[in-house]
Amino acid sequence: MKNGTKGSYKQLIVDTGIEMVEKGITVGTWGNISARDPETNLVYISPSGMDYSKIQPQHVVVMDTELNIIDGEAEPSIEKHMHVAVFNARKDVNAVIHTHPIYSTAFGVAEQNLVGVSEDFIQIVGDEIKVASPYELPGTEALGTVAVAGLGTNNAVLLPGHGALVVGGDMKMALKVSMVLEKNAQIYLYAKLLGGSGHIRKFEQSEVDAMQNFAKNHYGQKNKDLYS
Repeated sequence: MKNGTKGSYKQLIVDTGIEMVEKGITVGTWGNISARDPETNLVYISPSGMDYSKIQPQHVVVMDTELNIIDGEAEPSIEKHMHVAVFNARKDVNAVIHTHPIYSTAFGVAEQNLVGVSEDFIQIVGDEIKVASPYELPGTEALGTVAVAGLGTNNAVLLPGHGALVVGGDMKMALKVSMVLEKNAQIYLYAKLLGGSGHIRKFEQSEVDAMQNFAKNHYGQKNKDLYS
């Protein structure tokens, strides 16, 4: 591959785009995906404005973390500034997904932070997800700046009037965060309809700490060969 690029990462972007559409966390050509190869620090990002079903590995754009294009036949996503800004700020992150989900976006439109009301959200996303502020236009460096600030050490941030940005140590985790984020937003909205915000049970900090410790240190198989 050209200049040390890897076909496996290009295929990962292709496969993730299809899965995003199938899971209903984005529509049409909107949203974008990127992955960082920790060995080379190169960033693989989805092309701009292409139907996910038509993207082929050669369309995936490879950049360095200063936005210099290394490889790829297409134009990179207009949100390249935001993706690279996250990678530069979070060394623990190797996958970034920007989606346009309905329920999560509703919180961004209302400019309301999303509190964790489900255990899986607390474990892998954070106890409360912020709305990036102020509003910045898509495709701008300014959007990347406010997204990184709103993200902090959490694994997701809401973009007002736009969608959601989620991250993970790998693409599998980033996709999981996307699904759990949307589920938590849906549950929270339904709970508010049932009894109002005053009747929603929120987790105590001791419970948050215990669940995050459990997810980090005790959940899953110790024998990695069982699921590799």
